[in-house]
Amino acid sequence: MSQAAAPILITGGAQRIGLAMVHHFIARQQPVILTYRTRHQVIDELETQGVTCIHADFDEPDTITKLTTDIRSRTNTLRAIIHNASSWDCEANNPDYATLFDNMMRIHAKVPYLINQALGELLAADDAIGDVIHITDYVVEKGSPKHIAYAASKAALDNLTRSFAAKFAPKVKVNSIAPSLIIFNQDDSEQYKAKTLKKSIMGIEPGSKEVINSVEMILNSNYMTGRTIQIDGGRHLR
Repeated sequence: MSQAAAPILITGGAQRIGLAMVHHFIARQQPVILTYRTRHQVIDELETQGVTCIHADFDEPDTITKLTTDIRSRTNTLRAIIHNASSWDCEANNPDYATLFDNMMRIHAKVPYLINQALGELLAADDAIGDVIHITDYVVEKGSPKHIAYAASKAALDNLTRSFAAKFAPKVKVNSIAPSLIIFNQDDSEQYKAKTLKKSIMGIEPGSKEVINSVEMILNSNYMTGRTIQIDGGRHLR
């Protein structure tokens, strides 16, 4: 199977940055498989454009087995896996700390770990070099007192990047993208936006294109693996 025909798997591809990546690849005529938790109207639209959309609730125990079996029934090779599915939960909103920690670790570390283990050989099945891209977070670098479990789980994902890079080389590269603010939520207040923008020295809402540019850089490289691209607008300099 040719590289052009091998699909890219994007978890959490039905909204925000994940959806922007899907639209980007559609425009490039790159086949895409996405997972979604909630079937928004956009899923119907994407399916009419040829995108394979698979429901996957990663809170359910058998989801990974069902998902990977489904993907294997549809294709015998993958161009890339982009682990974008995420949950922005925090201690203030979830005082059941044990459950919060388990949930964060599952979605951000266990799910990517199991998917990589199950589908890694599909990435190596093509003549071209395959890719795994973990979307981590700027907080991996410094932690977060308000999102302790979230930060810890993203740090675990960051560590998985180096382990899988060593495991999958040389047929598959594994890298991370660590963004801070990329796009605001619709319900974010102007006060919150102003406060957040001041955290970086660039002081802008950069948009999903910044992540897409980093994804393309990784996909176009034949040499970079086990590394992280930081997209923080110079926030580490504050």
